[in-house]
Formats: sequence, C-alpha cells, structure tokens
Amino acid sequence: MSETLPEVPADVAAWVGEERYKEVGEFPVERGYIWTACSSVEMGNPLYWDDKVADELTDGVIAPPTMISTWFRPHHWAPGRTKQALPLQIHFDLKEALDLPEAIMSDYTVMFGEPVRPGDMLRTAQILRSLSDPKTTKLGTGRFWLIEVVYHNQRDEYVGTESYTGFGYRRNAK
Repeated sequence: MSETLPEVPADVAAWVGEERYKEVGEFPVERGYIWTACSSVEMGNPLYWDDKVADELTDGVIAPPTMISTWFRPHHWAPGRTKQALPLQIHFDLKEALDLPEAIMSDYTVMFGEPVRPGDMLRTAQILRSLSDPKTTKLGTGRFWLIEVVYHNQRDEYVGTESYTGFGYRRNAK
C-alpha cells in the first residue's frame, strides 16, 4: 500500500530554476591534491605528473577533470564554522522541506568546460532544475529531483556542471 504525499510548498516550488548556495571554494586548486588523487587510483598519466608533458598538451598543469567536485567539498570542520557544511546542500534541504527522510542518487552526469588549474578558486551555484510529481518505486513513495552544480573559476570561465538525479522517499508500510 502506498501513501500519498502532500503538495509541494510554494516556497520550495519556487526553488526550481533559482541559483542557490552561490559559494566560493574553501581552498585553491592545489597540486598535492592532484597527485594524491592520482596516486590513490594508480593513475600514471604523465599529463598530471610531468610538467613538460602538461606544457606541451594543455599549456600547463591541469587537474583531472573528474576531480571537479573535489575543489568544492567543504571540510567537515573549519575555524569559526558554527554549522556543519554539507556538499550538495539543496539535496538535504529538499529532504527536510518535503519530509522525505530517505534519499538516493540514481544518476550522475558531468560536463566539462575550461581546464581547472592549480591556483584556481572555483565558485559554484546549486540549481534545482526539476521536481517530480509523487512516484512510488520499490524503495517507497517520494519525488525525483534534478540538481545541477555549475562551476566557474576566478576568471569567470565556465569549468563544468555536475547533474544529480535524486529520489527522496518514505519507505512504504508493509
């Protein structure tokens, strides 16, 4: 038996298409992070290890494109922070505002723009692109949402977009 969900509050519906959580990263893109990430997966691509190769191929050192979200994951603690910072805050806001205690990410896509380079300071905005009508799956009854995180560097160059499809839900009573 599936349960019904209340209507989406007007203030939450207004989030669709709105840039939220416009933020600048907590730290600059840094070579040590690049080497640590490459080392952790045994990525020996000389583009990330050899300055001469990087100069020839990309006019200098770049970060692996798949690291784009690394530069924006907040540290769990920082001096003066009074509330824990969460990545993809809008996802947690939706869970709370819609009273959907469980959630999964069912799809992830990333698009890349200009390369991210050591010293760059990235800024992002989170955008709720869509919010579905109630759906019932084998997990429970809830709503799907599509969130985009758009990245720019300090020169206002587009560097990428991450798209997440989430499903927030309540488990169905058995």
